[in-house]
Amino acid sequence: MCAMMSGRKLSTLVALMSCTIVMAPSMHAQPRVNVMLPTARANAPLDGRLLLLFSTDSAAEPRFQLSYATATQQVFGADVSGWVPGRAQPVPSDAFGYPLRTMRELPAGTYRVQAMLNRYETFKLADGRELLLPPDKGEGQQWARKPGNLYSTPQTVRWDPTQRRTLTLSLDNEVPPIADFATKETEYVKYVRIRSERLSEFWGRDMYLAAWVTLPYGFASHPDARYPLVINHGHFPSFVSGWRETPPDSTLAPNFSARFQLAGYNRIEQELSFDLFKSWTGPGFPRVLLVQIQHPTPYYDDSYAVNSANNGPYGDAIQYELIPEIEKRYRGLGQGWARFVYGGSTGGWEAMAVQMFYPDDYNGAWIACPDPIDFRHYTVVDIYSDSNAYYERGPFKRTLRPGNRNYLGHISATLQDMNFLELAKGSRGRSGDQWDVWESVFSPVGADGYPARIWDRLTGQINPDVAAYWKENYDLSYILRRDWQTLGPKLRGKLRIYVGDMDNYYLNNAVYEVEKFLKQASPPADAVIDYGDRAEHCWNGDHTRGNGYSRLRYPQMVLPWAVERMLQTAPAGADVRSWRY
Repeated sequence: MCAMMSGRKLSTLVALMSCTIVMAPSMHAQPRVNVMLPTARANAPLDGRLLLLFSTDSAAEPRFQLSYATATQQVFGADVSGWVPGRAQPVPSDAFGYPLRTMRELPAGTYRVQAMLNRYETFKLADGRELLLPPDKGEGQQWARKPGNLYSTPQTVRWDPTQRRTLTLSLDNEVPPIADFATKETEYVKYVRIRSERLSEFWGRDMYLAAWVTLPYGFASHPDARYPLVINHGHFPSFVSGWRETPPDSTLAPNFSARFQLAGYNRIEQELSFDLFKSWTGPGFPRVLLVQIQHPTPYYDDSYAVNSANNGPYGDAIQYELIPEIEKRYRGLGQGWARFVYGGSTGGWEAMAVQMFYPDDYNGAWIACPDPIDFRHYTVVDIYSDSNAYYERGPFKRTLRPGNRNYLGHISATLQDMNFLELAKGSRGRSGDQWDVWESVFSPVGADGYPARIWDRLTGQINPDVAAYWKENYDLSYILRRDWQTLGPKLRGKLRIYVGDMDNYYLNNAVYEVEKFLKQASPPADAVIDYGDRAEHCWNGDHTRGNGYSRLRYPQMVLPWAVERMLQTAPAGADVRSWRY
């Protein structure tokens, strides 16, 4: 056809065809990323989750810059299996990304790029399952800081999605081991670590529980005293939270807390931590054993302190192995009337759950901003009546459900955002984050051996069979209603629930349902339920201080109530004197 053209027309056509030939491949081309596993960093094939991170912020390494907030940076994730040292691993072009779904959507620009491998090990469980999971290495299931995980040095690169080029990153760095926790012990703070027989049998390998125990003032000088035990439930503690035995550092450069809108918040934390120490060692303060537990699982930084199909018998292991050991070593009274629990958020749910599941073993639970305690309000989802978690559907419209808000109701993330971030970090419930851990605790074992999904992570479609399992086993509100005739008398006066009415994760909605029941329960509950006006996560019952301050004063709030209740309910002949000095 070209030969039949006139010279001018032919030259014009050739020029047009040339432009097409140059541009067409560009439209379908995209950069490739290869990640090298150096032989110096591994001597055997590795399994894990390969993460590729892009950042526009030079304030920190990209591995520390992921969140569901608007300012999050970008991640793409893919599973790798049998990765041979010395070989390059291409990042798949369809690696699941957040917030952008694929690398093809990443706009041209200059980025700091980093790769990281969250390493998995093979767990051979007693029931015959073989699972690839990230073991805790003493860091509390934080993949970006997990000892042994490999990562590349961040590189500044110019990314152009229309150019076919190859970017090679090398996992030259390894996160170092965590220092022995026992080296942090002081006169007052002791570290206890035991091998759990129950958990080791379940997981098919040695599994451990540990705890920080803060000894009461006068422990050594009162050898005949025996003490109540109070557990502060919550996330993985690398040391006692809110505790400082020396005055605040006057040279500490003040920082700013965006969450609490407080300048010099690091100084505030030190001041209030030292205030606790002064109160603890001062006259009249309750003399108790204050305990914070380390119970990370391969799925999260703690087990939620209950037995579950996927995590194993953590509830029984804590209750019947760890606590008796602590009470034996440090002269605990060792009876239910002299044990209390408290916590906020995850710890709030745990405090309520262990008080309910072990009702005779505890005498009270201070429950602050608890994770969903009624699954009709699993944050903003009713897992029993809704068909989709991510949106509400009308005949012509879909409305995405919110996931995070501030006290004014402004939304920073949708429920879909939060779940997609976890899906990028890990498949099969292995992200180490919130929605995955709830499945690891509440779900039955799925067909693939991992926790069964309450909803499809891509579509949000809810599985009613899994929801029914959750209801019977872990919906605390439902269990209260179902079992109240036998459970109620054992819980009378023991439940105190506090939450802000503008909780960032809508956790107040579930509390409303529990309040309805407890107010009219027969036999009476004598429960305390209170709300913080416009208070965000995690309001804990203090109407005189903001969250930034009250969260640092749990012992001062809880322990006087615990002593009061113990003196009112102690059985005849109980020791209510030796520890009251």
